[in-house]
Amino acid sequence: MMFPPKMLWLFGGVLALLVLASLVTAILRRTAIDPAVLDNLSHRVKAWWAMVAVFGVSVALGRNGLFAFYLLLSFLALREFITLTPTPRGDHRTLAWIFFAVLPLHYLFAWAPWYGMFLIFIPVYAFVLIPIRSAWAGDTQDFLARTAKLQWGVLVCIYFLSHLPMLLHLPIRGYEGENAQLLFFVVLVTQVSDVLQYTFGKLFGRHPIAPTVSPGKTREGLIYGGLAATAIGTALWWATPFSPAAAAGMSALLVLAGFCGGLVMSAVKRSLGAKDWGRGIPGHGGVLDRVDSLLFAAPVFFHLVGYYFADGMAETYSQPAWLWNIFNPLR
Repeated sequence: MMFPPKMLWLFGGVLALLVLASLVTAILRRTAIDPAVLDNLSHRVKAWWAMVAVFGVSVALGRNGLFAFYLLLSFLALREFITLTPTPRGDHRTLAWIFFAVLPLHYLFAWAPWYGMFLIFIPVYAFVLIPIRSAWAGDTQDFLARTAKLQWGVLVCIYFLSHLPMLLHLPIRGYEGENAQLLFFVVLVTQVSDVLQYTFGKLFGRHPIAPTVSPGKTREGLIYGGLAATAIGTALWWATPFSPAAAAGMSALLVLAGFCGGLVMSAVKRSLGAKDWGRGIPGHGGVLDRVDSLLFAAPVFFHLVGYYFADGMAETYSQPAWLWNIFNPLR
């Protein structure tokens, strides 16, 4: 289990916020606010209750449970992506390799952990395998576009998302045993930023940033919601290895990266003619609709923290002996 006292305080704070949000939603139903807006807000709050419960259970199960949770999350996200980007018969075996070889192997290297292979397995080996296997099938119709879609799906749904559980492995001196709080910090700040940008955008939004991509994203929502989320992240510096100033900088980075991730994934969605990635989460669409902001925030945050705060990630997590025996049988 990964519930040190600070983590319990963090979860307690989130639960208090959800109770407050539920009460505010119930009170607002007695006002003249548009019922459609209130229904959307109510669905979002209920979905947050469910997501916080699932996240809490995965953390309670320890490192193994958390990596299993994110492996499942990557599987569901990739399935949503593939569903919206139908593939011809010639790519079906490529998809089988992606789902049943690339995905589990990548998470195996992350869980082990084998840091060097975690970094290069997908952007090198998997990206070479995907076009080779598709070309082998002999279907050249839209080959470049098909291959690029598959590689993009693997990159964002598996590689980018897997940087979140990898935060557990960052060797930060003086912070041993508390890395789960760092994961909580990333998810909380990024997701709260999403909620506050949506809320401030509805209240004060006048200037859409990219109206053809995501009409709901406004300058006012980004500025006011981003500042509020940055303030919340700064106030949580005590649960991180950062100083208050560093926590503010990291929170602002998460806000910006999360906003860009959501914008890019919305552009991909619109190009496919879809409003949502799926319908698995009432009030939120699909899994990708909920984690889109984390897709860019997670790898940027992980590598920045690893560079400035961690001690020798590559040296600390070289190839484990048992994986050496598997992958080097002739040596």
